[in-house]
Amino acid sequence: MRDLQQTVNEIKENVEKVLVGKSAVIDLLMTSLLANGHVLLEDVPGTGKTVLAKSLAKSLEADFKRIQFTPDLLPSDITGINYYNQKEGEFVFREGPVLTNILLADEINRATPRTQSSLLECMEERQLTIDGKTYILKKPFLVIATQNPVETAGTFPLPEAQLDRFLMQLSMGFPSLSEEVFLMNRFIKASPLESLASVCSKEELLKMQEEIKEIFVHPSLMEYMAAIVQKTRNHEDIILGVSPRGSLSFLRAVQAYSAIKGYQYVIPEHIRYIAPYVLSHRLVLKTSFQKIEASREVLSRILEEIPVPTENFTGR
Repeated sequence: MRDLQQTVNEIKENVEKVLVGKSAVIDLLMTSLLANGHVLLEDVPGTGKTVLAKSLAKSLEADFKRIQFTPDLLPSDITGINYYNQKEGEFVFREGPVLTNILLADEINRATPRTQSSLLECMEERQLTIDGKTYILKKPFLVIATQNPVETAGTFPLPEAQLDRFLMQLSMGFPSLSEEVFLMNRFIKASPLESLASVCSKEELLKMQEEIKEIFVHPSLMEYMAAIVQKTRNHEDIILGVSPRGSLSFLRAVQAYSAIKGYQYVIPEHIRYIAPYVLSHRLVLKTSFQKIEASREVLSRILEEIPVPTENFTGR
């Protein structure tokens, strides 16, 4: 069995056969995957959000489904429905696309709140309940949702309860000049996504998700993370701070990122790097203008205010 970092590097290299110049985003996506958390990608159309999700699914030999969220989408279009089969004379369950490994919820904020809420149980409890019967979702289960921050006409902002279920909120960003030229040359004759092969089995991924839980977190760093979370709950610019679910997500994401970087223990630099991606979208500010940018600015000030521990963090 390959070690965790080697496997992650192979997955990353495989995805980079398709995506150009997105190394940091892929690292964060892999962090969410190992931490068993979902990702919200907020960016303008055409930056590679769908390609990223498909490349990851192909690299993992995982099932992949895509849902185009629209105002007329119904909850049953996501979860599935019990319908009456006249031939068999009984009700039969028809699976919805949520019963997969990697689910791309494209433009999630275009669906009504009723439809959006059909994902709440799936994302948090990894199960869905239809007509009183509970179905356990496949493992692993990752939701990659996208939304366009520019076009807001006809959209329904995600409620805080749903935002809190996303481990991270990320942005793809535009490529540089050299990356754009490289991208055009790569796709000039064919799409490398079509020939992408898997480099990791689902069983290996589930094993890695368990391994990251063994990454050592020094007690002083545990207190440091808790202090950051606590500060968000009594800050003058914040109405609603990070929830306990958010603090647990923060812990698991830091462990996963440390493992990806080849560490057996967490260091303060990993905490400070991961914090904006895991905590910012969970904050409710007194001002809603440019929410994610304002949230990250407030969080940056919090990180500067809280003293960083300086000790031996290896646990030895």
